[in-house]
Amino acid sequence: MQDAYGRSLKYLRVSVTDRCNLRCRYCMPTEGVEKIQHENVLSLESIETIVGVMAELGIEKVRLTGGEPLIRKGIVELVRKLNGIEGIKELVLTTNGLKLADMAADLKAAGLKRVNISLDTLNPKKFEYMTRGGELQDVLDGIESAKREGLTPIKINVVLIRGFNEDEIGRFVEWTRNEPIEIRFIELMPIGEVATWSSKKFISNQAVLVTVPELVPCEGTDPSSPAIMYQLHEGKGRVGLISPISCKFCEHCNRLRLTSTGEMKYCLHANEETNLKPFLNDLSGMKEVISKAIQLKPLQHRLEEGHIISRNMVEVGG
Repeated sequence: MQDAYGRSLKYLRVSVTDRCNLRCRYCMPTEGVEKIQHENVLSLESIETIVGVMAELGIEKVRLTGGEPLIRKGIVELVRKLNGIEGIKELVLTTNGLKLADMAADLKAAGLKRVNISLDTLNPKKFEYMTRGGELQDVLDGIESAKREGLTPIKINVVLIRGFNEDEIGRFVEWTRNEPIEIRFIELMPIGEVATWSSKKFISNQAVLVTVPELVPCEGTDPSSPAIMYQLHEGKGRVGLISPISCKFCEHCNRLRLTSTGEMKYCLHANEETNLKPFLNDLSGMKEVISKAIQLKPLQHRLEEGHIISRNMVEVGG
């Protein structure tokens, strides 16, 4: 499956719910998020159907996201079903980690390969503040469970936020010295209702290299990966910098996104979508619609021009 610019699209991110058990300040406003009605959310069977069609068209990697995917009822069974689809070579999941300690074993048994865990601070009080009530220890327990079950290599997603966690950069990087873990620093993105808040808190990923100058570039980085990889000398893990604002990586983007209500998005930072729900009983029609729609995938986003999407991140799936 190729878009109009010759990019091969092999990676699908599937939002299984818009709900979350946290309310992170850069993801949701304090109040007023209108939850999607249950009847409008894709059923697990519908997700399986769409992923199956996508696999026939060339999708090889699927990432389950939310909101928070582990609060979706039936998520383990969905993992099992998606893992059985011919053509899907890698099935992974991004989570805030709160429920991972209790679910890691079942997810692994169902066929999940690994997890990305969102964690912006290692300070319990700051974690509670940023998430509006979360318990850091729950996430740390989830990470340990993922290690034990072999949901590895574990990737920790750290959104870099001015005035909040730049003083923890060194501590996060140090984590990679003795553990085969990947810390991924992500620049704060202006998305949805919190775009104004985000712009005031933005800090470039260049701060990581300034703070830890002993980081050296890794060889053989996947060009389709949004992360530029670094490593400490003799470090067991790696550090990734994902810089959608200061350094675009659109040229090699191989991603599509499926929202929890059935819209296919071609770019995280664009409002254009194609609704696949009407074609759940017409799979040949769905294939045709997808094949045509991917030609609308833009060459690059326009964040630097002040262009933002109207949906909140929790609605899109990241």
